Amino acid sequence: MRTRGARGPSAFTFDRMTVRLPIFVGPGSRPIAWRNGRAVTLDELAAHAAGLASSLPHAGEMIDLCEDRHAFIVAYAAALIRGHAVLLPHSRVDAVVAEVQRTRSQSYRVHDAQVEAADRASTDASHEGFGLADDAIAMFGYTSGSTGQPQAHPKRWGSVHASSARNAAAIRAAIGAPDDRTLWMVATVPPQHMYGMELSVLLPMLTRMAVHAARPFFPADIARALAELPGDRVLVSTPVHLRALVESDQRFPPIAAVISATAPLDQALARAVEDKLGAPLLEMFGSTETCVIATRRTAQQQSWRSYDGVTLEPREENTLVKASWFVEPIVLQDVIEARGGNEFVVLGRNADMVEVAGKRASLADLTRRLRAIEGVRDAVVFQPDAAASGTVRRVAAVAVAPTRTAREILAELAATIDPAFVPRPLLLVEELPRNEVGKLPRERLMELLSQRGRPAAR
Repeated sequence: MRTRGARGPSAFTFDRMTVRLPIFVGPGSRPIAWRNGRAVTLDELAAHAAGLASSLPHAGEMIDLCEDRHAFIVAYAAALIRGHAVLLPHSRVDAVVAEVQRTRSQSYRVHDAQVEAADRASTDASHEGFGLADDAIAMFGYTSGSTGQPQAHPKRWGSVHASSARNAAAIRAAIGAPDDRTLWMVATVPPQHMYGMELSVLLPMLTRMAVHAARPFFPADIARALAELPGDRVLVSTPVHLRALVESDQRFPPIAAVISATAPLDQALARAVEDKLGAPLLEMFGSTETCVIATRRTAQQQSWRSYDGVTLEPREENTLVKASWFVEPIVLQDVIEARGGNEFVVLGRNADMVEVAGKRASLADLTRRLRAIEGVRDAVVFQPDAAASGTVRRVAAVAVAPTRTAREILAELAATIDPAFVPRPLLLVEELPRNEVGKLPRERLMELLSQRGRPAAR
């Protein structure tokens, strides 16, 4: 899902009875993960989590850094059993994690080795005994914030249950799968990211879904992981990974559905993915602050459809989001246009709009036009810092186009946009510095602008 600047919940006070909700849902014999060539049952994973929980500090907040998705779920569940919230920094880079820890004095880290070494609790213990108050904070999702400082957004366990139920219903509706059929997921996104958390951690814990423990990266690895799974397969991925799959010669086993988030997916790519994988593609819309609140079948639809219980109030420069499971409304920086009922289109973001020589344009639209040029495999248009661009705040661009020159690309782009927004410079690189969920950190783009690439002629 795309990360948005927003104002999240600040207080957790309620005038109603607290309800205890389960940490795991479903019979203990159901599969929850696929690891080392076999299905791990819910009872097995719950026993492992209970054993780890007994070794955790009496009080604190966990930073779950496990790479293996099965281990991540075990650690997350252990934290909840112990009554600890889990912190999800926006990056696992040590400096970012350390920065979060400086603001959370009782936080501690958990890695794969610690999970693997934990003793299993008695298998006689029932997972049905593990629960959490619905108003308890189960996690803090972090965004980088407008100032660059990590911003924490708390998630109540009741809200987690509500949004997970709607995510599961949307996926099942897309493929016509009944509630009691196990859906098996392969995710290319890390579980620490809110999108990865929602789709590959919470759904296995709270619905009849299961997940492959690996996080495959290359098309062949993704195909291999999918082929290992014993039932209906769901691929959870991002536009960057999906483009790589479409461009590869790799063959894939039958897939029931494809899920995409973290960045807008253009309709042409969505159609190509559906043709390549032979499955419907469901795109999800949300943020770290809100979690998923809407979906669309991008190959066929431009409008988003919000979940039942979600209300969107368009405003001039942002959108107010209300949901029956929110503590309070949340402001998204997306500007939307309501289309009646629960449908809407995203017009852009306030922060996405740039002004040059008194004219305004959307960076997302400029990027889309640049990517549409033949031979351009990946690209981004952005506005450099004032210090880097002098007194004239023009836009710059970075592109991957092995068979084209910057001059050729600029000539074609200039025919489709206002001259004020032709990128200066346009840098050609071997690959864009995307992070593990396909996003482009601004600081990396600024580094490229000063150190790499071949600038177009002025």
